[in-house]
This record gives sequence, C-alpha cells and structure tokens, in this order.
Amino acid sequence: MFSILAPLIIAQAPAPAPQEIIIPQEVRPLPGQLNQTPVFNSNSPELVLNEGILLSTFPPQGKAHPEAHLNYPLGGAFDLFAHHIAKAPSPEDLRTLYLGVIVHNPHNVPLRLDLSQGASYLSQPDAPFIQLPSYVENNEGNVYAGPGGRVMLDLLRGETQESLSNQIIIPPKESRMLLNLPIPVNTLTPPINGRSTYLNLFSDDTVYVASLALFAPLDENGNERPPNLAEWENLLNTGALSSPRDKVPTPPGASGNLIYGRVAGVSRGSQWRTFIFDNQETQSLTIPAQGEAFSYGISTLVGGTYGTGQVQTAPMVVRYPDTAYAAHGNYGVHYDLSFPLSNPTNETQSVTLTLQTPIKQDQIRGGLAFLEPPSSSVFFRGTVKIEYRNERGFPVTRYVHLVETRGQQSEPLITLDIPAQNTQIVSVELFYPPDATPPQVITIRTLLSNE
Repeated sequence: MFSILAPLIIAQAPAPAPQEIIIPQEVRPLPGQLNQTPVFNSNSPELVLNEGILLSTFPPQGKAHPEAHLNYPLGGAFDLFAHHIAKAPSPEDLRTLYLGVIVHNPHNVPLRLDLSQGASYLSQPDAPFIQLPSYVENNEGNVYAGPGGRVMLDLLRGETQESLSNQIIIPPKESRMLLNLPIPVNTLTPPINGRSTYLNLFSDDTVYVASLALFAPLDENGNERPPNLAEWENLLNTGALSSPRDKVPTPPGASGNLIYGRVAGVSRGSQWRTFIFDNQETQSLTIPAQGEAFSYGISTLVGGTYGTGQVQTAPMVVRYPDTAYAAHGNYGVHYDLSFPLSNPTNETQSVTLTLQTPIKQDQIRGGLAFLEPPSSSVFFRGTVKIEYRNERGFPVTRYVHLVETRGQQSEPLITLDIPAQNTQIVSVELFYPPDATPPQVITIRTLLSNE
C-alpha cells in the first residue's frame, strides 16, 4: 500500500518514433521563372566574430586585399539582403558589432539612391524566436518569430520601416552609408544576437556596394559610438574578408555529402510571379478529382526537386570562391502565385490549398514523404498571404503565420467551395523567410464528398 506522503511515479511511455508515410500524388514544376533583378546577397559568414569585409562589389584596384572585392557595379533596380549574427568572442568582450552598408558613386555627377520598400530587425529585442502554434491568423501583422520572418512580413504587407532613409544623394566620386546599424549583445544571455535586412532599391546610375562589420569605437568618455564614414572607408580600403569563414560548399556535380554553403555575392532573381493554368487556351487550372491532389514545388533546389528536375534557386552572378554556388534557400524571394481553379463537374467541389513541408527528396517514390508525428525541427517559419472571393463575390485578403516542421502535412491555408462549371482565382503570396529550410510545396486537393 502506497504512503500518501510518497510521490506517485507514473512511468511515461517514450514518444513514438516518427514513421515515414507516403502520400501518392503528382508533383509538378512551378510555371514561370525568377525575374532578372540583381540581389546584393550578404549571408557569409553568417556568424561574424571579427571585423572585416562581408561582401564588396567594389573594384579591387587600390585595395589592400583585392581578393575581397568582386568588381560588380549595380544600377537601376536592385535588392539588398543581409543576414548576420554577432556573438561575443569571449565572456569579457561584449563590444557591439556594427553592420555597415556603404554605397559609392563612381561618376562625375551626383547620384540618387531611392528606397521603395524595406526593413531591418534584430532578433533581440525586435523579433525573438518565441514558440508559436503551427497556424495563426495574422491579419493585424503582429505575429512573428525571428528577425527574418518579421522583415518578410513587412514586405508582404507593403510596409517600410520608418527609421530607414527613403532617399540618399551621393556626390560625385564619394560614398555614403546606406546602413550603419548595431547588433548588440552586452545585455543578452547568452551574448548572441542577429540582424536581418531586406531593401528594394533604385539608383539612377551604377554604384558600388559593400557590407562591412566593425566593432563600435569609443568616444572621449569611453562610451561606444557608431562608426563614422571615414572609419568605414578605412575598413573597406584596408580590411580583409571577415573570418572565420563558413563551410566550403560542394562543387556542382560532385558526389558525396552535399554542402550548400552560405551566400556572399550578387544573385539574379528576386521575384517569381505567375498564373498557373493547364494551357494557354483555357488559362484555368482543372482541380483534381475527388480525393486526389497535386503539388507545386516552392524554393526547390539541387538535391530537392521532388522529381520535377526544377531548380528554382537564384543563380550567382559573382561570388567568393568559398561561398555558395547559388542562392540556395531563395531567402527574400517574392513568390506571387495565382491559381484560377476550375471545377468542370456538375457538382460543387470543396478544394483546399496547403503549404506543406515534405521530406526533402530529389526523386519521389510514388508520392510525397511525410513524418507521423512530424519532426521537432522547424523548417518553415513565416507569414503567407491569401486572396480570393467569398461566396458573395467580395474580395477577401488573409494573412496566416505558419510554423512547419520537417515532414509536416500542415493545415489548409484555405478551403473553397467551387460551384459546378465555375472558376475561382486564389492568390498565394509570400516572401521566402530566412528562418526557413527549403523546399516546400503548395498542394491542391479536392475533398471527398463526405470529408
């Protein structure tokens, strides 16, 4: 007989090991292609432990370390993506690391650089990685976890952070700071912090751009202050690439373990916008038969095309030799997809659209592979926008924040009742978040009449 004073210990069975399940269905290549917009893509080294050059498109002439400069001018419309993490080199060294982006006008006349949209957030305190449910309505735009997700949410909602300058005038043969932002660690336990940035830019002539890392100098009172333009220019002219470096990527076509690497260079392609239909004549997409489904890959990449052979990854125009050969992950890429769903039957059909995270596969064995229960590793964390017309014909816009783990089938973004012989257009829009691991799929399924 148990004493009422003794703790009652109840043995708990271990959690069941995830089982791989196959959902038989077709996976189709995503119609369309990336646009040609160049992206200044600064993500290596991701963890910045020392001062130095992160990415420079400046000419190498006159520089102390010419190998750190890629000599690639940018002009007209271009985007800028930067994602870096600061960590105290030692428990005693809690200096603030600054991220600087410098822009140079090589011409003999003034130059204007315009920002049409953009945002930059820290992990702490702006967007900590809090735990969220897998599916949360986010119509107010106040649900996010991680700086990358919050930046992409701003872009998705058409917002621009107020602290950013909308326009910079750069005198002839001079440089100006586009960004001069801290990544503080001195109040954090552990002392680690990150910053994500994405900007849509337009210059009326070519410019050179560089992202740089510099610890905060001290003023006459011994307090930290932001680095000034002269200090940034000195680092640009005399500094080397920041080290330690990230893992060296696997060369294209090589066998063995695939290392994608981190990106540091200029990639080509910032948006994938398309209407998805069966053929040009109908310009509609026939829904699956009841109980069936088909999917389209999102951010598919080498080694993860789900049997389509389609690599959506933005190619690199210029890069450092020890960094990624392509912009694997498509961080910041704007997917704007329209599905004109056509019901050719004589009865109303219920159709779902779902963003899913199957197990990454280059070839599929009869269908997509999922885990039951799903893994605990988060593979997608961000907001998706859905637009459609309701049963009364009025336009509806919804935002949904998703947290998906590896192998998760996920909840539908939307369930539509499409009348007989009718077509309804559904748009799905997202900026691929830096806090995600590709690939994903968008699955269209027609429910059985008793579901």
